[in-house]
Amino acid sequence: MSLHQNDGDNPHTLLRPKIVLPFILVGLIWGSTWYVITGQIGDVPAAWSITWRFALACPAMFGVALAMGRSLKIGRDGHLLAIAIGFFQFAANFGFVYRAELHLTSGIVALMFGMLMIPNAILGWALLGQKVTGRFLLGGALAMSGIVLLLVHEAQLSRLTGNVTLGTALTIGGILAASIANVIQAGKVGRGLPMPSLLAWSILYGVIIDATVAWITAGPPVFPARWEYWAGVAWLAIAGSVVTFPLYYQIVREIGPGRAAYNGVLVVIVAMLISTFIEGYEWSLLAEAGAVLSLAGMVWALRARKS
Repeated sequence: MSLHQNDGDNPHTLLRPKIVLPFILVGLIWGSTWYVITGQIGDVPAAWSITWRFALACPAMFGVALAMGRSLKIGRDGHLLAIAIGFFQFAANFGFVYRAELHLTSGIVALMFGMLMIPNAILGWALLGQKVTGRFLLGGALAMSGIVLLLVHEAQLSRLTGNVTLGTALTIGGILAASIANVIQAGKVGRGLPMPSLLAWSILYGVIIDATVAWITAGPPVFPARWEYWAGVAWLAIAGSVVTFPLYYQIVREIGPGRAAYNGVLVVIVAMLISTFIEGYEWSLLAEAGAVLSLAGMVWALRARKS
C-alpha cells in the first residue's frame, strides 16, 4: 500500500498499538526536549552544548544504521546531501533554537516551530512540485495569528532578561533552516538512501560544523561540572535524536506524512504544559486565545494536506 493510500484510507489506523505507542512516545520526548534545552544554555556557550549533543548522538546513530542492516555507503551525491542536511538541520537550526531560548520560554519556541508546515509547504511546492491547497493556507494564517497573540503576551510580561523580538527572529531562522533540511532530504537523492545511514552521516558533518563554529565564536571547549548538564546532553542526544528519528520515520511509513504530521501538535501541547508547570509560564485571556487559534490552525492545515 502506498503512502498516499495509508494517509487517506482507514481512519482508525492511528489507533493501532504499533502506531499509537511510538506516536505518543515521540510526542512526549520531543515535547520535553524544548525544556531540557534551557538547561544547556546560559553558563555554557550554546555552540558547545549543540556540539556535545550531536557528538554523542553521532556514533549512536551509526550504530542504529548498522543494527538495522543498512549500508553506510551513500555515494558522492549522498555525502553532498548529508553535508547540506548537517549544516541546515544539525548546525543552523539548532544554533538558532538554542539561542532563541535565551529570550523566549521553551513552550513559545516549540509553538512557533509548529508552523514548520508553512515553509515546508512553500518549499515543497517550489522545489518538489507538491500542491498547496487554499484550506492549508487558511489554516496556516489562523495559526500564525494565534502565535502573534502569544508573542504579544510574552512581550507584555517582560519576565525574561532577553529580547522577545530577537528571540522571535532567531526562532524564525531555525524554522527556515529546518524546513530547508526537510525538503532537500525529500528529493530524489534522499529518497534513494537508507534514512538511518543518511542521518548518521548528516549528524557527523553537523558535528564538524558545530565544533568549528563553537571554537571560532566561543573559544576552546567548555566542560561544565554539573551532572544535570550532562544528563540533559544524554537525553537530547539519545532520546531526543537517536530514539525518536527512527520511530518517527517508521510512523511516516505506516500512516503517511500527512497524518504523521499531527505529531507536531502533540509536541506543542507537551511543551506548553511543561513550560506552564516548570517554567511558570503565565497564562492570560490573550495567551489562551492565541494557543487555541494556533492549535486549531495547525490541525486545520494538516487535515488539508494529504501527502
